[in-house]
Amino acid sequence: MPHTVLLPIPALMQSLAHTRPVFHSEADFQHAFAWEVQKMFPDAQVRLELPVAASGVRMHVDIWIVLDGRCAAIELKYKKRALDVSVGAERFLLTNDGAQDLGRYDFIKDIERLERMADHVPLVEGYAVLLTNDSGYWKESAATVDAAFRLPQGRSLGGVMGWGDKAGSGTTKGREKILSLAGGYTLLWNDYSRLAAPPTLFRWLEIYVPPRN
Repeated sequence: MPHTVLLPIPALMQSLAHTRPVFHSEADFQHAFAWEVQKMFPDAQVRLELPVAASGVRMHVDIWIVLDGRCAAIELKYKKRALDVSVGAERFLLTNDGAQDLGRYDFIKDIERLERMADHVPLVEGYAVLLTNDSGYWKESAATVDAAFRLPQGRSLGGVMGWGDKAGSGTTKGREKILSLAGGYTLLWNDYSRLAAPPTLFRWLEIYVPPRN
């Protein structure tokens, strides 16, 4: 029997975009997303920053959902380009995160962690979601230093991934570990919101890790 996904991420993101087309920070995004899940599924148990033990390693999960006897681990990333915009009476002053190479690495590392969790925690499925207004995350590039971590539309992501030979120690510091994904994932970017002034597009990417035990 085909596995049914527990959380409809596209429906959640579409609903969230109507009331929150932009967020102040990653923490703001996490709290709003968790509240959207609670509204859509009133019977769900929703926890933020929950510590979960998987194969002897204790990991903190951004959002942990228990619903209908099943569990979902959600990791969210919010990567920003500088933006000064008002939505209604609320002003958003976003700073420029930059360092897209590190942001890509961290997103893939989230997927790796979710795979480990799915391998060792019964009935848990994983969702890694990246939301950004930085087109550098979804566009093709000739860059070689972080080629293994690029996230262009349609790419098949999987296998072993490491930095290019010309990556400096300043870039890779704290992120030297080679990443390895057991699954294969096709990258499909979706539009989240369009802001008129200044013209700004937010897009999101989801990776789903199915339960493995």
